[in-house]
Amino acid sequence: MTTVAGLPFEDAYLASANKLLADIYAAKGDNKTALRYYRLAVIKIPDYWVAAANEGMAKVFQKEGNLDSALLYARRALIFYQTNKKTVQSWGENSNYFIAEISPFIADLYKANGQLDSAYKYLHLSVSLKDSLYNSDKVRQFQTLSFNEEARLQQQEQQRREAKQQYDTKIKMYGLIGIITGFIVLAIVLYRNNKHKQKANSLLQSQKQEIETTLRELKNTQKQLIQSEKMASLGELTAGIAHEIQNPLNFVNNFSEVSNELISEMVGEVDKGNTEEVKVIAKDVQQNLEKILHHGKRADAIVKGMLQHSTSSSGVKESTDINKLADEYLRLAYHGLRAKDKSFNATLKTDYDESLSADKEGIGNIDIIPQDIGRVILNLITNAFYAVDEKKRSGIENYEPTVSVSTKKINDNVFISV
Repeated sequence: MTTVAGLPFEDAYLASANKLLADIYAAKGDNKTALRYYRLAVIKIPDYWVAAANEGMAKVFQKEGNLDSALLYARRALIFYQTNKKTVQSWGENSNYFIAEISPFIADLYKANGQLDSAYKYLHLSVSLKDSLYNSDKVRQFQTLSFNEEARLQQQEQQRREAKQQYDTKIKMYGLIGIITGFIVLAIVLYRNNKHKQKANSLLQSQKQEIETTLRELKNTQKQLIQSEKMASLGELTAGIAHEIQNPLNFVNNFSEVSNELISEMVGEVDKGNTEEVKVIAKDVQQNLEKILHHGKRADAIVKGMLQHSTSSSGVKESTDINKLADEYLRLAYHGLRAKDKSFNATLKTDYDESLSADKEGIGNIDIIPQDIGRVILNLITNAFYAVDEKKRSGIENYEPTVSVSTKKINDNVFISV
């Protein structure tokens, strides 16, 4: 008995005829008749024409504006293709082709129904399947081309290997000859180099001794120059140091005289039995003694700074108040120049970063070699005084000599500007 897709020929032919008639009536716009023939096709042989008939009925309902019914039958067709892949394969077809074709139709129905998420889902399904089907065809074509190309490449590779083998044999022979020749040349060169090296080592040893002797002499000369420079700058500072020491000494003398007078008064009040007045005078004496101590320490610091400046640097860093160091050398340089030239005068301006000023616990100090940094600051300030004085002497009208010293901490760096 003749069959079509496993079905009797007569039944398959009748279902095909009903499906064809339904398509014709649908094209003519006779939706009612088209739906009747579609149903006959499905009822007669549901497993064979069910998907095509359901798709046809969905399109008829779409024309009538019945979107819900259209979606119902369209999804039935889709589900058939998705769940009967082996049946579709027995027809010699790929179910993914049918799914890819009907998915855009379902997407349009959902879009018309306002369900954009579902529309996007089915549109994405169609695009994915079409890409997959297209890639499958391309893969088959590529595999055929790859096979032919691989055969051609294998033949070329065989020819290349044979040619390379012959070439390698020649290269090895030539290489062996070259290596032997190279060893002979290398032996000759090494022998000559060894002779030259012995001569060069002897010469270098002699030159090394001469350089070491010269270096020792240069270091001694450098030390002498540094010490001479220190003494020269100390000479320039002498007047400034004397002026700076004189101020605290004057305060010490004045407060000592006042304290002596207060003690005499206090003795008189003690004799009178005036206890309250004695306490007041004693407090004044105490304050004077504190001032005497303060100015005495100030004079001591100036002397220590002078000694520190005149002695050789130890090269050891010390915790130092950079603001205080800069201010001391500013005033020493100014008074030293004033002592040499009474006509010299300049305005002094300072702008010290307070974060660099040390408190009682030394917080804010920085680790430096104070002798070296002090000499640098002194030279900068002295040069600045000479520069502004020369500019004033040049006759510039309304020019006021001014020297400014500032410190600034930026991150982990300290900048001193003159």
